[in-house]
Amino acid sequence: MKIAVFGQTYKTESLPYIIDLLQLLLANKIEITLFNELQELVNQNISISFDSFNSSDDLSADIDLMISVGGDGTMLQAANIIQDAAIPVIGINTGRLGFLATVPKNAIQSAVEQLISGDYQIKRRSLLQVTTGENSKAFFALNEISVSRKNSTTMITIDTYINDQYLNTYWADGLIVATPTGSTGYSLSCNGPIIAPDVQALSITPIAPHNLSIRPLIIRDDAQLKLQIKSRENHFLLAMDSHVESIHTHSEIYIQKAAFELQMIELPNQSFYKTLREKLLWGKDNRN
Repeated sequence: MKIAVFGQTYKTESLPYIIDLLQLLLANKIEITLFNELQELVNQNISISFDSFNSSDDLSADIDLMISVGGDGTMLQAANIIQDAAIPVIGINTGRLGFLATVPKNAIQSAVEQLISGDYQIKRRSLLQVTTGENSKAFFALNEISVSRKNSTTMITIDTYINDQYLNTYWADGLIVATPTGSTGYSLSCNGPIIAPDVQALSITPIAPHNLSIRPLIIRDDAQLKLQIKSRENHFLLAMDSHVESIHTHSEIYIQKAAFELQMIELPNQSFYKTLREKLLWGKDNRN
């Protein structure tokens, strides 16, 4: 069995858990390939040279799964590296909320045992693909694509089309197009709806709209969106999860479902609805 291990070097609080994970995998005779940027930090504790990777091009076909150690942001980075490599991924949560990285820090050993025995399910999550009129390069996002104003307190104007049919012009600080996975993130903080992961839908949620009658909208995930941005500034911000690009005003943004999906590992004691109850404190009575 071969497992890829991913983490981020600036998250120093994750390093002890990465070391524990690597030692546990070695004890179980698991072949390891390690994110290249972690090599130097790990070598201070484990005197073994691991195979390494930097991008999806470096991920060999014989990798069985990837373990991400960090928070939800680290999981998003892992998804960006995997892209269409079809490698299942699971996250150990050393961050705060843990909607995507669902394995607690104190459950690493039991999680590894379940992974080795194959005691898990694969849940497929859709991603978004975005291109712009000024750049044919495609970017991908597991959570959401958002456009927002840059270096200005004034709103931007967002003409929105669905399958070439005009929907609306949003006067707002920005607009979020979210997948079901991303519906519990940025979109939720802007009063967007929560969407179960197995629902084939996308949400369109404005950020601080000027017109208070404007509300979030659910659409089919096979729809194609076109956004035309107008602003007093020369540029606006286009964000794909944690990756941000500065885009020239009047550029057109094209958003659609990606041709591939992310395979997320779900252990027997995990589920989306359990995570909702625990992370959003549903049903908790804190009055006393």
